[in-house]
Amino acid sequence: MAQRVTRQVEPLAFRFADDGFVPNHPRWPMLVYPGAVMLPDDGDPASVFEDIFAANGWGESWRNGIYPFVHYHSRIHEVLGIARGSAEVRFGGEQGKALLVKAGDVAILPAGTGHQRLSSSADLLVVGAYPPSGTYDLCRDGADHAGALRSIPKVRRPDTDPVYGGEGPLLGAWRQD
Repeated sequence: MAQRVTRQVEPLAFRFADDGFVPNHPRWPMLVYPGAVMLPDDGDPASVFEDIFAANGWGESWRNGIYPFVHYHSRIHEVLGIARGSAEVRFGGEQGKALLVKAGDVAILPAGTGHQRLSSSADLLVVGAYPPSGTYDLCRDGADHAGALRSIPKVRRPDTDPVYGGEGPLLGAWRQD
């Protein structure tokens, strides 16, 4: 099913510096796949993302929005699939970049990447998921920045891209040098 609803797109890559509160990832860029998932006009668009992510080994999925405060995860990577609506999200912390994401888009955040919803349509629905390695945590307000700097580089690269599996652009962009 995943091959029928995904299309190969050129990823956008963004690198963000540590701003003293949000560490971001020291080596790997955040990736955005604009319009990578073709969603049905009827039915449940969130289930399409859940199926794609699960088929590629990314689990622990959830459905919700994006928090309106700056936060990041220091011990796990995260994928965000926009199932419905749109949002302006600032990635990378206060000094980062605001992007408009819309239904069908996918953002893949390496551990440490700050994110915050600045605004959204009333119907925003996001599906998030995580690779099998790593442990979920929620970091905000600069708490334990030093600890995050130690843990982020230890989060290993996933074996698969959450959208394209073993052949996805994530594997090339997140090299294990």
